[in-house]
Amino acid sequence: MTDEIIKQEIIKYAKLIYDKGFVCATDGNISYKVSNQHILMTPSGIRKSELTESDLVTLNMKGEKVAGKHPASSENKLHLKVYQLRPDIKTIIHAHPPVSTALTIADIPIDKPVLPEVILSLGDIPTAPYATPTTDEVPESIVNLIPTHDALMLKRHGSLTVGSTLESAYQKLEKMEYTAKVIMIAHQMGNISYLTNDEVTKLLLIREKYESPQNLKPSKF
Repeated sequence: MTDEIIKQEIIKYAKLIYDKGFVCATDGNISYKVSNQHILMTPSGIRKSELTESDLVTLNMKGEKVAGKHPASSENKLHLKVYQLRPDIKTIIHAHPPVSTALTIADIPIDKPVLPEVILSLGDIPTAPYATPTTDEVPESIVNLIPTHDALMLKRHGSLTVGSTLESAYQKLEKMEYTAKVIMIAHQMGNISYLTNDEVTKLLLIREKYESPQNLKPSKF
């Protein structure tokens, strides 16, 4: 894709995550690795619903701004760390989906085998330990998780999804928030029943027919 198309895609998904309620006000950030030397990123301090292509910022892999009229997102260190650890991915969405985030505050995990569709598409969805936003603690908190997961939660601080395209990163975010809603409703109704180890194993075998899974391990459950 050309840089112009990438910018259009970033704006499209920035507005979409705002419209879906996955971020509010100026929260959240999106980036795209346009080359091995540079990333395009949403700026700090602008509502995602009001972003334009001219608002986007270009950073080098040291986090230095090389183009753009606004400051880069304060979480650029998190994005750069992910690209360092995952050379296979092109884009990152950091959002604040309310139900998923609320579950991290309530210490209700979403990395258990509840929905077969999630096991087939995402695997387990872990939660990184709490880290102070905008500091080096945030990228360090995901170091042991992001190499093997495309979707994870940051405790009290939202979600992180990655992919080869913005569409794939967004779909993982949407599926994660849906899973969180189902878990929340199940908790309200009573005890949650989980898939058995045998059922998880069958799903893993199906998954292996279609892709090389990076994340779900039978022993995890």
